[in-house]
Amino acid sequence: MVELVHRINATVADSFVGRWFHLEGSGHPRERIGSRFLTEIRAGLTTWAAMAYIISVNASIIADTGGTCVCTSTTDPVCNTDAAYAACVQDVHRDLITSTAAVSALASFLMGLLANLPVGMAPGLGLNAYFTYSVVGFHGSGIISYREALAAVFLEGWIFFILSLLGLRQWLARIMPQSLVMSVGAGIGLYIAFIGLSSGGLGVVGGDTTNLVGLGGCQPQYYVSDDLPGYCASHVLQSPTMWLGIFVGGILTVFLMLYRVKGAILIGIFLTSIISWPRPTSVTYFPHTAAGDSAFDFFKQVVTFRPLQKIGNAIDYNYNKGRVWYALITFLYVDILDTTGTLYAMAKFAGLRDPVTLDFENSTIAYCVDAFSISMGALMGTSPVTAFIESATGISEGGKTGITAMVTGIAFFVSVFFAPIFASIPSWATGGALVIVGSLMIRNVRDINWDYVGDSVPAFLTLIIIPLTYNIAYGVIAGIISYVLINGVAWALRKISNDRLAPPNYDAAEVWVIPPGSIVPTWMRFVASRTGLYHEPVIEMHMQQRGGSMDSVSMEHDKHVHVQGRGTPIVLDKPEETTF
Repeated sequence: MVELVHRINATVADSFVGRWFHLEGSGHPRERIGSRFLTEIRAGLTTWAAMAYIISVNASIIADTGGTCVCTSTTDPVCNTDAAYAACVQDVHRDLITSTAAVSALASFLMGLLANLPVGMAPGLGLNAYFTYSVVGFHGSGIISYREALAAVFLEGWIFFILSLLGLRQWLARIMPQSLVMSVGAGIGLYIAFIGLSSGGLGVVGGDTTNLVGLGGCQPQYYVSDDLPGYCASHVLQSPTMWLGIFVGGILTVFLMLYRVKGAILIGIFLTSIISWPRPTSVTYFPHTAAGDSAFDFFKQVVTFRPLQKIGNAIDYNYNKGRVWYALITFLYVDILDTTGTLYAMAKFAGLRDPVTLDFENSTIAYCVDAFSISMGALMGTSPVTAFIESATGISEGGKTGITAMVTGIAFFVSVFFAPIFASIPSWATGGALVIVGSLMIRNVRDINWDYVGDSVPAFLTLIIIPLTYNIAYGVIAGIISYVLINGVAWALRKISNDRLAPPNYDAAEVWVIPPGSIVPTWMRFVASRTGLYHEPVIEMHMQQRGGSMDSVSMEHDKHVHVQGRGTPIVLDKPEETTF
């Protein structure tokens, strides 16, 4: 069996597929060490299993907008008790299951095929909550309608596409101080561990009306009130599903990983789910309640396909309203920080970030795929698509290439037809996996410069605010603003005093530099080389003579060619053979 696995991996590696995805043994100059075809497949399934909850969660959140349903009640402005409106919202919810799975399939597949990154894509948590409760409002009670919000998301995608083509999104991320970059990855680890421990996972952590958070894990009858699910008045840590998730999805998974069992995380997720599906048990995912009966009826359909009846191409292209532009701008700054931070953290976790340029392979393509998927998601009636931090589960299983993301996309495509099954993976089945992956990602804190408070305090704020606010973008904003204030004032005092007011341990500060490499993306440099803006072979020759290799080229005042590579940076007089 082992020999068969090796033969399959070697055969695929020595093919067009292996060379396209840079599998180990393919002979590609940038082959990714340790990448194996069958390992990539397992990693893709693991990523999908960790992300599959988004099918039902995103549908439930976006359905709270009411979608395209119209509330006509004069006594109840949000139609809470209107039976006809409720039936319409239920149809919207089922449409959203299809659209969530479909856009996740499209985005993940394209990310793998074109960008060759092991990163799954789906409508983002946090972004969908902002879309629903802050923009459209519960049952359409917000600042703009559901259709107008989709228009804002649609235009946001194309704006992102242009910014990505010009290289601006990549450049903004690369100029971040490295301690902040490391803290984003570690903060995301804490974030997903917190999700895994909270009501979105195991339920070990619950709400507290005095201390904000506290121990959870109680049965629903012991909640403080029906309006505060997860807030335990008593009987904490007594939920059977919580202990099932801890021991089967958590401890068992760790033991399997300890002994290097392949697919340990995937085994834990599916084993916990299978145990949770039978009804007459205390850990069932389908209790004998109205909601449980409805979920079980949907689960029993097993295979079904529901076309988009209510939300397909429902965009209202009304860009004359100021509130639409307000929503658009907010989506832009939140999404650019959220997606940028997540993609860079996942690329770093997968070992795909260049230590010299601080960029990752195919970053332009990756951001273009992300932008395109945002607009396609709007056409399908859902909130902005983003890179998912749960991709770290697949990366930890050995995913290093785009095959991982493509398998995740294919699994989401199958989910379109098997939505009743795939939407029935309990949160406590994935909670343990999220905690485990969070423990793997927190290792980034080792690379933060803790010796200088000008670096450590902004990094710590980023690290702690990401999980406490449930938002990656807020953590990044806090880190950047505090970094600029602290270090900007110190820099100004040094300059004014001619270094007499420099901090005593200023030598321990992390040196902030604009990373080598041009702001101009690779495709523009390629076009420039073909149109005579510079002649790459001549510059490459000069670099080789100095023991380096060319990573980027820039021109200054039509006189010099600046070349940065993995050797010593050099400035050449403009070669005779090069035309500008």
